[in-house]
Amino acid sequence: MKVVIQKVSEASVVIDGVLNGEIAEGLMILVGVSPDDNKSDVDWLSGKISRLRIFNDPQGIPNLSVKDVQGDILLISQFTLFASTEKGNRPSYINAAGPDVAVPLYEAMRDKLQDELGKKIETGVFGADMKVSLVNNGPITITIDSKNRD
Repeated sequence: MKVVIQKVSEASVVIDGVLNGEIAEGLMILVGVSPDDNKSDVDWLSGKISRLRIFNDPQGIPNLSVKDVQGDILLISQFTLFASTEKGNRPSYINAAGPDVAVPLYEAMRDKLQDELGKKIETGVFGADMKVSLVNNGPITITIDSKNRD
């Protein structure tokens, strides 16, 4: 699994003109799933995300996690994180998992993050045409691949 994590002041997702999810201070996370991902990837990434210390403490040092600041999370499925661009100009998405693998793992990540934070995780809708808006705070953007744990 791959994630792009953005520390945000606010973020939202609109689907077919309807607000589907919105958060205040916290993390907007794009998550991509590959065919060989499994529950251990979900568990490892969810723990990493919930403990990632990128929020400032009272001294202005990034020593606090999203859990510490009681921040929110907006989780968006993003199969294009597995785009292959080596050949030609049209990306190939053959390395992205299909819905049969991706949806259960995406939902498992949502559930695991809810358990980690003790609060509802806002989401988009898998496979929908989504309009995502955010105010990146920092700016801070971090990518993590669960296959690169060492």
